[in-house]
Amino acid sequence: MLSVGEIARGMQGALAFLQRDPAAPSYFENTAESCLRSFQVMALVAPLYIVVMMILYSNVTTTAEGWEIVFVEALRYTVDWLLFPVIFYEIARRQSWLGIYPRYIAALNWVNLPLTIVAVVAIILASILPTAVAVLIQLGLYGLLFYWFLAVTRSVLKTGWLHSFMLLLVNWLPSRFLSLIVDRFLGIVPMATGT
Repeated sequence: MLSVGEIARGMQGALAFLQRDPAAPSYFENTAESCLRSFQVMALVAPLYIVVMMILYSNVTTTAEGWEIVFVEALRYTVDWLLFPVIFYEIARRQSWLGIYPRYIAALNWVNLPLTIVAVVAIILASILPTAVAVLIQLGLYGLLFYWFLAVTRSVLKTGWLHSFMLLLVNWLPSRFLSLIVDRFLGIVPMATGT
C-alpha cells in the first residue's frame, strides 16, 4: 500500500507539472518498481470514480441491471487505466523512449489523483448549476485534462508540441471509443431536461 509520504510526493509532483516546474519529473523515480507502485493510485482514485459514476448515472436511464452496470464500469475503469500504458510501450520502443517509460507512466498515473478530485468537484457543481454553466465546466475540465497531459508529456519526454499532441490523441481517442462501447452496451440514454 502507498504511504502517506508517497501520496504527498506524488500529488506534489503532479501539481508541479501544472506550474510548469522544470523539476516536476524528478518527483517520480525512473524505475520499474516505482512505475508499478504508481498503479496503486487506481485504488486511491476508485472511491472518487464511484462518486463520479453515481452522479453521472443519476442523470441517465439505462436498460442494464445494477450488477451489470457495476461489473461493466469496473471493467471500463481497469481497461481505461491500463490502455495507454500498453499502447505507449510500443510507441516508446519505436521512439527510443523506453529508458524514460517508467517515469512517464508513473507521472501520468499520479496526475489522475488530483485530476479526479477536481473532476468530482466540477461534476457536483455541473449537476446543480444551469446547463450552460455545466457545459462550460465540462469544457474546462477537458481543457485541464488535455493541458495536464501535454505538460507531463513535454516535461518528461522532452517532446515538441506536435509529438505531445499526437500522444494526447493516442491516449484520448481509445478512451472515448471505450466509453461509447460501454454506453451502448449498457443502453445509456441521457434524461430529458426541461431547461
